[in-house]
Amino acid sequence: MTHTFPVHVYYEDTDLAGIVYYANYLKFIERARTEWVRDMGVDQGILKEEDGVVFAVRRVEADYFIPAKFDDDLIVETRVDTMTGARIILTQEVKRAGETLFAAQVTIVAITESGHPARLPAIIRRNLH
Repeated sequence: MTHTFPVHVYYEDTDLAGIVYYANYLKFIERARTEWVRDMGVDQGILKEEDGVVFAVRRVEADYFIPAKFDDDLIVETRVDTMTGARIILTQEVKRAGETLFAAQVTIVAITESGHPARLPAIIRRNLH
């Protein structure tokens, strides 16, 4: 299952050359992951409050292929590659008109508020199987 999230490139997202500043791709994929979880019906605030579980990025491996530019309309695609008891590995791609501009493999872990490993919440496991 692939989740899609639209992103419009604003002037503030670009550098002096009018291309998207490299670190902003990480913001784009973070927003997409937040909406992906929300679209699963998961309220991360309630999850933290009731279960004491939050998500953290453990690893990102990214490739930049083609620059996005001011005023582009982009799509972030998110797919699950692997899921274990406490970890999800995702592939996220930023595309313009079907062409991949940026791709990342992102490892997300479930942790307690004190930073200790935690089991992925049941609602997440159910929605991803």
